Amino acid sequence: MYRPESSLFSRLLLRVAIVLAVGAAILMSAAWLYVRTAADEAYDRLLQGAALQMLEGLTVEDGKLVVNLPSSAFELLGLAGRDRIFYRVIDPAGETMTGYEDLTPEVDLSRARPGPILLNMHYRGEPLRVIVAGKAISDPSTSGWAHVVIGQTTQARQVLASELSTRALALVAAMSALALAGTALAIRYSLRPVSALGETLVARDPQDLTPLTVDVPRELSPFVSSINHFMRRLDERVKLLQRFIADSAHQIRTPLTALSAQVSLIDENSLPDSDRRHLERVRNRAGELARFTNQLLNHAMVIHRFDSAQLVPLDLTRVARKAFRAAIPITIDPDIVVSFEAPDEDVVVLGDELSLREAIVNVIDNSLRHGTVSRLEVRVVHTPEFGLVEVEDDGPGIPEADWGQVTRRFVTSKSGEGSAGLGFAISSEVAAALGGELTFRSRNEEHGFTVVLKLPLRGQGKP
Repeated sequence: MYRPESSLFSRLLLRVAIVLAVGAAILMSAAWLYVRTAADEAYDRLLQGAALQMLEGLTVEDGKLVVNLPSSAFELLGLAGRDRIFYRVIDPAGETMTGYEDLTPEVDLSRARPGPILLNMHYRGEPLRVIVAGKAISDPSTSGWAHVVIGQTTQARQVLASELSTRALALVAAMSALALAGTALAIRYSLRPVSALGETLVARDPQDLTPLTVDVPRELSPFVSSINHFMRRLDERVKLLQRFIADSAHQIRTPLTALSAQVSLIDENSLPDSDRRHLERVRNRAGELARFTNQLLNHAMVIHRFDSAQLVPLDLTRVARKAFRAAIPITIDPDIVVSFEAPDEDVVVLGDELSLREAIVNVIDNSLRHGTVSRLEVRVVHTPEFGLVEVEDDGPGIPEADWGQVTRRFVTSKSGEGSAGLGFAISSEVAAALGGELTFRSRNEEHGFTVVLKLPLRGQGKP
C-alpha cells in the first residue's frame, strides 16, 4: 500500500537547515574564541600602558629609589569602570615600595626582565588579570631590577566579550536565516521540473499512452524513461485486454444466441412431461447465462468508461426514460402495470450517459425479475440537492439485514435462490463514481419496496 512520505522539498530544506545550524555553531564557537581573545588583548594593552607609566615613575633621588605614581596610569586603568585595580611596586631588594604587599603572583620576577608577563590568578576571592613588568635601575647608590605588579578584575572584559558575542550571534543568526530563505527559494525553483512533470501526467487523457515529451533536467531523465517504458508496456497490455474482451464477447454471445434459437425450435408438444421440464430448465439456464455474460461485459464497459470518459451535464429524466424503455420488454406480462413519472423541471446531473443508463436498466431489470408481482413504478424526483431515480415494486423486497450485501458482486437480491449477478453491483459502482449512492426503502402501507439511485445535482457535489 502506498504511503506518502515527506516531500522532497522539506527533506532537502531540513538537511540544508542542519548544515547551516552546524556551520552557525562552528562560527559562533570561533566568534566566541575570537571576541574573548580580542577583549583580553584590548584590556591587556591598558595594563601594559599603565605598567610602563608606573615604571617611568621610578626614579633615583638623593641616592634613594622613589616612586611617583602618575595619575595618567590610573586614568588609563579607569577606562574599565567595572573593574577594581590592585598594584604593587617592588624595589631591587624585593621590598614593597607601595601598593598591596600580599599581591604576589606565582611567577619568578626575573622572567619579566626581557618583557612584561601576563597571567591569570585569584586574589582576595576574585579572578585577576595580572601584568608583571621590570625596569633596570643603574645608579651608583642603588642598582638592580625594580618590578611593577598590576592586577585588574575581569568583569569589564567579560562584559565586552558578552556584548561582542551577542552581536556576532545576531549577525550569524540573521545571515543563517537569509541563507535558509534563499536556499528554500532555490530548492523550490529547482524542483519546478518535478511539479511540471506531475502536472503533465495529471493533465493527460487516460487513453493517451504515448511517450512523454517534456524537457526535464538530466537527473530526471531516467525517471521519464522509466515512465515511458511502463506506458509502452501498459499500452500493449490494454490492447491485448481489449482484443481479449472483444473476442470473448463474440465467442460467448454467438453460441448462446445459437443455443437459445435451437431451444426455441424444439416442439414441446411432442415431448413427454418430464422432457418438457428438462427443456424448460435448459431454456432458463441459457437465459441466465446470457444475462450473466451481458452483465460481465457491461461491468467491464462501465469500469473502462469511468477511467476514460469525460463527465458532462445530463438530464436525468431523459436518461431514465431511455433506460425505462430499454429495460421493459415488449413481451411483459399484461397483468403487470408499469408506469414512469418525472417532474416538469430539468434534473441535471454530471455523468456519463451510457454508464448511467446501464445502471438504471440494471435496477429496473432486477425489480422485474425478482420483485414485481403486479406493479412496477419508475419515478424521477427532484430535491434541492439531489436527483433521485426511484424504482418501486409490490414484491416482498429485500430484507434490511441484506442491504449491505446485495450491492456486492455475485450476490443475489432474491432470497432462497442460489443465482447471483452484477446488477446492483454495477448500479452501486456507477452511483459512487458520480458522487451518489444506491439505497433502499422498505415496504409500508402506502408504498412497496423501493430502490433509490441518488445522484448530486450539477454544482452540488464533485464526483
